[in-house]
Amino acid sequence: ATAFESQEGMLVTDANNTILRVNKAFVSMTGYTSQEVVGKSPGVFRSGRHDADFYAHMWNILLQQGSWQGEIWNRRKDGVIYLQWLNITAVKSEQGVVTHYVGTMTDITQRKLAEEEIHALAFYDPLTGLPNRRLMLDRLRQALASSARHQKHGALMMLDLDNFKLLNDTRGHDMGDQLLVEVALRLQSAVRECDTVTRLGGDEFLVILEDLDASGFAAMQAETVGMKILSSLNAPYDLELQERQGQDPTYTHHCSASIGISLFSGQQVSTDELMKRADTAMYQAKAAGRNTLRFFDPEMQAVVNQRAVLEIQLRRAIDHDELVLFYQAQVNTQGKCVGVEALVRWNHPQRGLVAPGEFIGLAEETGLIVPLGHWVLARACAQLSRWSQDSATAGLTMAVNVSARQFRAAEFVDQVLAVVQETGIRTQRLKLELTESMLLESTDDIVGKMQTLRGHGIGFSLDDFGTGYSSLSYLKRLPIDQLKIDQSFVRDVLTDPNDASIAQTIIALAHSLDLAVIAEGVETQGQRLFLEERGCDLFQGYLFGRPVSIAELEGWLNQRKGLI
Repeated sequence: ATAFESQEGMLVTDANNTILRVNKAFVSMTGYTSQEVVGKSPGVFRSGRHDADFYAHMWNILLQQGSWQGEIWNRRKDGVIYLQWLNITAVKSEQGVVTHYVGTMTDITQRKLAEEEIHALAFYDPLTGLPNRRLMLDRLRQALASSARHQKHGALMMLDLDNFKLLNDTRGHDMGDQLLVEVALRLQSAVRECDTVTRLGGDEFLVILEDLDASGFAAMQAETVGMKILSSLNAPYDLELQERQGQDPTYTHHCSASIGISLFSGQQVSTDELMKRADTAMYQAKAAGRNTLRFFDPEMQAVVNQRAVLEIQLRRAIDHDELVLFYQAQVNTQGKCVGVEALVRWNHPQRGLVAPGEFIGLAEETGLIVPLGHWVLARACAQLSRWSQDSATAGLTMAVNVSARQFRAAEFVDQVLAVVQETGIRTQRLKLELTESMLLESTDDIVGKMQTLRGHGIGFSLDDFGTGYSSLSYLKRLPIDQLKIDQSFVRDVLTDPNDASIAQTIIALAHSLDLAVIAEGVETQGQRLFLEERGCDLFQGYLFGRPVSIAELEGWLNQRKGLI
């Protein structure tokens, strides 16, 4: 009896979990009197925060081991939800049969709140709520380990507000604190959820970017995030003034920042060294005039500078007609040229012809792929129109690549139809090539646009099939005419059994869906014969000709008049 009336709440149930007795501490803790709960199940105290699996697991342990203890959220009589530490013990008879259950409970709500407050003080900045230096170092170590494990790159960005001291000195620390809080919010909105934003102290912040691509692209990605941050921080801040008679209650402040970036890959350098590098780069940004960013690695900085120059030049190339189309023949099993694929090249004023691998990725990132893609489509259709005037070339088809960003544009369908109307082409001769990867998002929108264009006679080819997330569920929905076997499978089709099986499967799948098949990257007669024997319809590759200018293509076609 003395033990039962202890400081801890206690209740006793029978073997059927019906409450028989509670002590005074229980009444005080829950607000329920003994008369209100005796004869009922402890289920009346449930808070709703735990699902059925939680209670099933609890009872499973209790029945197997004879006891259970742990944290559990329960509800008082007044509806307030609180956290308990609950210990349940089964009481058994001499025969080992459970006769009662005894529950002992302690209200640990305040202790839990205190623990959370201690944790927050230990790992988070009290002003901004961002992780502090201690938590940042732990996450940086994890980022380095993850980078090594997954062979990904990352970046550490050191950020310092420009002329922050001036605001503190002229407007007071309260205004400075308001600015820091707003800066923290803008930084968090400028990065992904997987990235970490930290306040190191004062007006210094640090950002950890994870899961970046290979080194050159990692620099570009980090620069893109850095420029986004600079743009966000440059927007004016409306800060609240302390009440002063006759003054406007708000003060508009303008702020910029200097950012230093150090890339990392794996655990090649320590966290301290990485922070020193980012700090060094940040001071280089300040020395360069502030409101800018700099990379620690001179080679990475050179890559970024080169990319910036390339972007400016590419914009000019589109406006000044420096782009040119090359064409690669597509032939059938008899060796007859039945069409071509239009491939863009950049006729750079100083560098000469620039391959698409050097600028298409940049065009995708910057959005220039949309006007560039439209230019390609318009020029290709104009050429198709000219060919239609000559009986020798009137039967040729024209394949034009369309990027995901270009296809997702709301005005894409209207633009295509406008080009068709302007050039007067037979739409049955135009084939748009889509990559498999673009089908992972907004499939309904894509299918709708394809069906509209298909209704006007335009055909579709699915490029790089098998290299992405191939799914028969979307394949059967798409109004496509042709599958294209990627050159990565064609290259080793004679030496790698897996590539041979994949190529053969794609051909069989396409034919079962009444689709044509074209293989790209065919360079040898052996590859051609292998694919032809398994039913491949069309071929494209160096065996038949490299991408060439229109003059070279038409000269080649004239030499093969019987094979056009």
